Amino acid sequence: MRRYPAFDPPEYLDWSADPELMEAYERTLSSRPDRAAVVNSLSTDRLLEIYRDLLRTRLLDIGLKRWVRQGIISKAWLGTGEEAVTVGNVQALEPGRDVVCPMIRNAGACHMMGMSLADLFRGYLATPDSPTRGRDLHVGDPSVGVIQPISHMGANVPVMAGIALAFRQREESGVALTWIGDGATKTGECHEGLNFAAVQDLPVVFVLQDNQVALGTRADQHGIGDLNRWGEMYGIPTWLTDGNHVLDVMAATRLAVERCRRGDGPALIVARTFRMGGHATHDEREARRTFPEELFQHWGRRDPVGLYEAWLKNRAIDTARLVQVEEEVTDEVEAAAHEALQSQELEVDPEAAQFPGFSQGPVLAPIRQRPVG
Repeated sequence: MRRYPAFDPPEYLDWSADPELMEAYERTLSSRPDRAAVVNSLSTDRLLEIYRDLLRTRLLDIGLKRWVRQGIISKAWLGTGEEAVTVGNVQALEPGRDVVCPMIRNAGACHMMGMSLADLFRGYLATPDSPTRGRDLHVGDPSVGVIQPISHMGANVPVMAGIALAFRQREESGVALTWIGDGATKTGECHEGLNFAAVQDLPVVFVLQDNQVALGTRADQHGIGDLNRWGEMYGIPTWLTDGNHVLDVMAATRLAVERCRRGDGPALIVARTFRMGGHATHDEREARRTFPEELFQHWGRRDPVGLYEAWLKNRAIDTARLVQVEEEVTDEVEAAAHEALQSQELEVDPEAAQFPGFSQGPVLAPIRQRPVG
């Protein structure tokens, strides 16, 4: 794929597929026959669909980063380097049947489930026609199976356990899926939701997206323990995956989803990856100073989009066809960004911008003076 010097991590600019990594990419699948069977069942069109989703997700981030540089928005929370987790997970679901609740770095889940790319851009612009009518950049659309998240990521867990409970009570075959960051594992809501899902044998898949960073520090400084064994605490079967290997993630998630549909209870996917930037665009330089250069170099060689593109070429998929797909997706993302910018011309209705239930009085009530002493 094309590389963008102004926006891509420096490790991606002169990227080429490392032969040893490509051998490891193949071994990851061949060493797990059940996952290999899932991948071998995929048609060429489906493999190219995965490629499209990876490109859309990467280019959405690049579009947002460009807006930051242009002063259109102040910052953006990007998932560069983590695309294979989101795309692999959602490729194993059935839009219209299943439901997801993404974290902000899982924005790819939104367009994969059916939300428009323009609406994802509008979420950052806070235009009156954005999914939240300008109230929040965390967007969703329940009509296509995307539950809007909040910043407190651990809260997604009990919410999605509740969605899964509703599926079962309605005798529907849907599966709920949400992502958990390494930081969210320390929250009470997260533990309560996991315990409830396990006790009730609910059809929900939890994805522990271990990007090794908690806000701006290494996650291992916070006593998170061995996340690979985390599901054992709840008796939830766990699939360990290479979070930069989209096919490994997709195949493992497909097996986990099938378990849920059979009524065998929840599943946990552990996906180890790395965030190739800061917590958001505003602290990328700080992240580069905080973490060793070797860490970025190690994960930069494992660009999930580049690895998958190289794998497709090894499968004799014509390079010209891949170029055509990239051109089509690039035009699609550009058109979506342009469409979203046009929404800035819309007139804002002050009443429509209020949250339901807010009074028409002052936004902040007068602060009463407390007696001294």
